[in-house]
This record gives sequence, structure tokens and C-alpha cells, in this order.
Amino acid sequence: MTTSTPPKVSWAQADARRMHRQFLAEPTDAPPATVAAAMLGAHAQVLSAAELSLALRTTDGTRADVRAALWEDGTLVKTHGPRGTVHLLPATDLPMWTGALSAIPTGANPMPADVRMTEEQTDQVLAAIADALTDTELTVDELTDAIVARTGPWAGDRVMEAFQDKWPRWRQITHLAGHRGVLCFGRDRGRKVTYTNPGVRPAEGTGALGDLVERYLYAYGPAGPRHFAKWLAAPVGWATGLFTSLTGAGRIEEVEFEGAPGWVVAGDTAFPDARPARGVRLLPYFDAFTIASQPREALFPGDAYDRALAGGQAGNYPVLLIDGTVAGVWHQRRSGRRITVTVEPLTSLKTPKTTTAPKAPKALHPLSATRLRALEAQAERVGTILEGRAELVVGQVTVGPHA
Repeated sequence: MTTSTPPKVSWAQADARRMHRQFLAEPTDAPPATVAAAMLGAHAQVLSAAELSLALRTTDGTRADVRAALWEDGTLVKTHGPRGTVHLLPATDLPMWTGALSAIPTGANPMPADVRMTEEQTDQVLAAIADALTDTELTVDELTDAIVARTGPWAGDRVMEAFQDKWPRWRQITHLAGHRGVLCFGRDRGRKVTYTNPGVRPAEGTGALGDLVERYLYAYGPAGPRHFAKWLAAPVGWATGLFTSLTGAGRIEEVEFEGAPGWVVAGDTAFPDARPARGVRLLPYFDAFTIASQPREALFPGDAYDRALAGGQAGNYPVLLIDGTVAGVWHQRRSGRRITVTVEPLTSLKTPKTTTAPKAPKALHPLSATRLRALEAQAERVGTILEGRAELVVGQVTVGPHA
């Protein structure tokens, strides 16, 4: 028997490789669906943020290109993805996504007892949704009527607390319907959301989960099961067992990442030299890079952890990325075609004693002339993507998260 020492990977190496594979080190000419595949989906609770996430990774794409991929050629699909949140996913990857997301164990139903649906009722509603949405697009009210007609009035009982209103009972499984592949978003009808059936057959669960782990580690590795679980909002113990199984099957392998175990796709152990990724980037709300990259203390070093996170949760603030780490926050305000881009660089990125994150560059404010020019170019790019004219302001961002 022979033994070998796992390769050692530094934060700088991992970060640089992630930046490259996310098209953040160098933009690509690839279409939006290819970019979404590399990112493992673009968070689209706010569609304009997803449009920015995708287009910023391309050389000259705009939100019009993303919308064309979504509503014209159908290469992107707007549906419920990781964590049950709305994402833009490549249409060709939907069998994997739906198969994997449907196979993740769910916890206890958080709904009150008089609101919950039984397993039999859930199956009835899922079948009704699939049938009602085939070859059509329905608003929520239209879909409710169609479900009630196929199941019974109990499905339409307005018992769910939601935004100072009551929603019909069936809506508690909207994200589950997306994960089962029988529901996705259609075109908005005025101010109303519509749904349709994407007509996808989920892949077999075990195989799809293995494929998703490999995709995740290729994009964001090295990473461990707790990182994967956090990204999916899944049980850590389940993810640990999944990683153990895939390691035993030779699909993933362990490396040493910043002194702790990490995993990569088997054989995918080539990393760049231990130099930080270079460049200035503006990333929007809930950009995939800030959500999935771990350890979070390294991506948000020092003051960035307090300023750019909301209670440790990434994505609530658009962030300024300098040389691969978060170095500030930003905000955009639109008035006609004018888009005011206010960027607040951090005055200090000293690493607190309570974290093991690597030391970060100090005194990024005021920005050097080189970085300021790069920031101006990024702001201009944001304006182009959003089909407006950007004006850069370097100063304090006074609005809170989700503003």
C-alpha cells in the first residue's frame, strides 16, 4: 500500500481559479446560458440583478441579450433553484437541476398544522399544476382556479400568511413544483407574474446529485460538505454522507485547503500560482460568486465582513471586488437614462484577530489612479448593460440592504 499527501491549496490560488472560471478575471464572448452554467445559476429574485450578473461576465452583452435568451430562444429558464429561490438556469441543465433538487431531504414542514398539505394532497396539486400549465402561461389567480377545479376547494383556501395578505394553500409548494420540473416562470403579463410547464423530465436523483456536486466543486472548489450544504440550504450530515460516497466512487478527491480538508473534482488539482486575482469588479445583489465562494471570512476580509454582509448573509449588498476580495459596497439609482453608481470603498481591510482569513490590502480609499480608472470602466459597463448612461460617484452608500 502506498499513501500520498493531498495537494495544498491556498486561498489566493482557489480565489484566482474561481475568478477565472466565473469569467470575472476575463469576460467571455459566450452566450448567457453558458455563463449561467459556469456560475451554477444567476439569482433572479430581482431580475435586473441576474441580468447584471450574467452580462458583466461578457465582453459586450446587455440585459437585452439575457432577456432574449430567457423569452425568445429559451436557452435560459427562470425557475426555483438552489435554496428554493428564483434563479436563471440553462435550459439544457434543467434535468440535472430538477433531479438533484428533488432528491435533497426536506426538514419538517414549517407551516401551521391547519395550513399544511398531506403527502397525498401535495401529489394531487403537483399533478394539477403539471396538467394546467402544459402549453400555456397562467397568472397565479388563473392557476389557482385551474388547481381547484382539478383537486377541490381546499387547495384554494386562503390560509397562508404572506405580505399582510392571505395566499391559497397550494402556494406553499410553488418551489417544490419548480424542483419537480412542472413549473417555471413565463412572461409577465403587465404587472402580473405568469407560470408555465417547462416540460422537463428530472434526471435520476442519485446521479443528478453527483453531477451537481462535481459542477459545484469545479466552479467553487476546494470546498467541503458544509459549504455545499449551506449553498443548497440542505442538512450538513446528509451532505457529508454524499461527499463520502462520491469520494469512495472516485468522483471527487480531498485536498488541503488553508490547513483544512477541501474537495475538488477528481483530477482537477491544477491551480494558478499563489498570486491574488487582479482587477476591479462591481457585482450586483446575490451574485453567485459572493454567495457560493467559501470561506466567507476570506472573501469578505476585515471590515468587509461587517459592512458588506447582513448578519453574515452574503448578497444583501452589491459589492466592490478588488483583486478577488470584497473591498466595498455600491448602489445604483436610475433617473431616466441616467444611472448614478455610488461606490463606497472601504477605508480599511485589516483582518480582525477573530478570523483566520488572510491579511488584505490596506487603505484602498482613496483609490489609486489605476483602480479608479478600472472602477470608472466598470460603472460605464453597468450603464451599458442596463441601457443607460452611468455616472460614477465615489462616496458613502447611505441606503441599507436590498435598497
